[in-house]
Order: sequence, then C-alpha cells, then structure tokens
Amino acid sequence: MSVLNYTRFSHQTFTLTGIPGMPEKDYWMALPLFLLYSVTLLGNITILMVIRLEQSLHEPMYYFLAMLAATDLSLSLSSLPTMLRVHWFGQYSVAFDACLTQMFFIHTFGGVESGVLVAMAFDRFVAIRFPLHYASILTHSVISKIGAVIMFRSVAAVLPVPFLIKRLPFCHSNVLSHAYCLHQDAMRLACADTRINSLYGLLAVIFIIVLDALVLLFSYVLILHAVLGIASREEQFKVLNTCFSHVCAVLLFYIPLIGMTLIHRFGKHLSPIVHTFMANVYLLLPPVLNPIVYSIRTRDIRKRIVRMLSRAGS
Repeated sequence: MSVLNYTRFSHQTFTLTGIPGMPEKDYWMALPLFLLYSVTLLGNITILMVIRLEQSLHEPMYYFLAMLAATDLSLSLSSLPTMLRVHWFGQYSVAFDACLTQMFFIHTFGGVESGVLVAMAFDRFVAIRFPLHYASILTHSVISKIGAVIMFRSVAAVLPVPFLIKRLPFCHSNVLSHAYCLHQDAMRLACADTRINSLYGLLAVIFIIVLDALVLLFSYVLILHAVLGIASREEQFKVLNTCFSHVCAVLLFYIPLIGMTLIHRFGKHLSPIVHTFMANVYLLLPPVLNPIVYSIRTRDIRKRIVRMLSRAGS
C-alpha cells in the first residue's frame, strides 16, 4: 500500500532543487535573481517599447530584434514562477501538470530563440548582399511569415514532449535537479524504458539547435564572402560592425548551451552545483545580456532610449 501511495504521489508532484546539498542557502539567490529578472524585464520591455513607438525603427532588422526581445521575455517568464517559489519562498513542490506546462514553454521558447537568431542572420545577409532590394525582399508579409514558421516549428517539435513524459511511470525519486522543469531532467526519474523519449529528444535537438547552428555558420560564410567583395577596407569594417550585436547574441545563446551539454555528457563526476550553475547561465544569461548588447552597440536604439529617458526625466 505504501508503494502504491508513493507512486501516486510521484505522479502528482515533482520536488524542485535550489542549491544542491545546501537548501538552507537558497535565500542567497534571492537578490541575484531579483536583479537578473529585473534587468531582463526592464531591458526587453524597453527594447519592445522603443521599436513600437519610434516610427523610424519600423524596419526589418528591428522587427527581428523585437522578436528576440519578446522571446527572451517569454523564456524568462516561463522559468520565473518556480525559480521564485524555490529561492524566495522555500516552496519546492510543483504539481506534475504544472511542471509539464513549464517544460513545454521553456523548450518551446528555447527553440524559438534559436530560430530568431537564424532569421536575424538572414536579415544581415540580405542587407549586405542585396542592399538596394532589402526592403522589397523583407516585406512586412515576409517577416510575419518567418515569425509564424519559427513559432510553428518550435511548438510542433516540443508539443509531443509533455505527452511522452506523462506516459512514463514514476515510482522512484521525484526530485528534479533544478528549480525549473526540463525534459531530460524529468525523464531520468522514470522507472521504465525511456529510449523513445531519448530518441525523440535527440531528433528535436538535431532538427532545431544543430540545424540552426549549421545554417548560422553557412550564413556567416556567405556574409564574409559578400563583405570581402567590397573594395574599401573601411566599408568592410563598417558592414561587419552591423553584425557584431548579432554575433554576440549567437555566442550568448550557444556557448552556455554547448557548455551545459558537455558538462551533462562528460561531467558526471563534477559537483551538482556546477551542473545547476551552467543550467541557470543557459536559461538566465541571454535574456539579461541581449538587450544590453543591442542597446550599447546599436546607435539608433541607444539614441531612442536616451531620448525616451530624457523625456521621462523632464
């Protein structure tokens, strides 16, 4: 009877983890989390407001930047509820269905971010290779269709994941490794064959992350080829400078992702704190730094933000 009760309980709830091995230190994360989420919300909402209000920024490049800001905002809000519950209020239990919902949104917006970065690379290629036809190629209709395809692809790839988890029996530990729910984290707790989950997860990663990384690499090969065709060294530098913010966004997304993947695959001997740290960096760092990078490096965005702040001050 006790086994049956535990099985039923493990299906109803998962237990989240704050700082591994040091639950009494979770409150140390309160201030850093407050600062990170505050900067994320403020930075990305500011980017969205500036692009929406400034008519001169209604161009393809800034529409894609707005997509990136909206995705970063959504990704942060997906993890926010359980992160706050764990580190601020010491509430570690999360309902099974709520965990699956969070899992769906985190993985979906992760895929959307990867797709938006590819779309931004395509935008830079068109702007550099076909500057005279830039506006006619990337019309409002085309941009809307690109956004819809990115969203549909990610939703379609991630939608089976919660159902694949829901079918599994959980009769052992129900303690997750992080303060939020991930597919691979929940899958390892199942007491059944998870090869279908593993195979599908691998195919989804190849279809979204790996494919996008290859397309990004190919895009920048084409961009460099186009730049080298420019005679003036000064013009080459000026054109490459327009890609700097996007390159930073790509690195902010892929370096933590690759680091987390390598640690998960080869760092089983490392402290759980290292695994938690890398997972949090992957989830929290890009939404914090992307608006900062674009605000500093993009002159039009920076000027409009300063103008908006000066208006608010007066």
